[in-house]
Amino acid sequence: MAKTQDLTAMFKDMMGAFPVDTASMEDAFKSATTLNEKLSGVALTAAEKSTEVSNKWTKETLAKLADMSKAKAEPADYAKAMTDFASSTAEVAAENMAAFAEIAKKVQMETVELMMAAGKDMSEEAQTAIKKASTDAQAAVKKATAK
Repeated sequence: MAKTQDLTAMFKDMMGAFPVDTASMEDAFKSATTLNEKLSGVALTAAEKSTEVSNKWTKETLAKLADMSKAKAEPADYAKAMTDFASSTAEVAAENMAAFAEIAKKVQMETVELMMAAGKDMSEEAQTAIKKASTDAQAAVKKATAK
């Protein structure tokens, strides 16, 4: 009778002939987590600065509203108070929108810098991993054919 081949042993031998380098996987994971940490830092800093701008803007608006809501002696003073409030609000809005634009610009620049650096690092790591994998595969093929 014919004996059934042991496929488990065959696959084990085959996988042993082509070693897998987990160090390159670990390096890629570390690089990815480092990049994520840096990107998170950029986002959190931007959120903090945006919150500061929003808080300042709100405080200024409320202070101007308090001035506007005070009782006036003449009816014309109410119109003047409304005009003053509207013009100062428009001015503050322009300043704060410029502050938000600066924050966004900084985030964009930092993100581009991080992505460029990460791309360079990943390219170098990939080249190293490919060279090592090629060398290991050639050695495994030589070893397998020598048997």
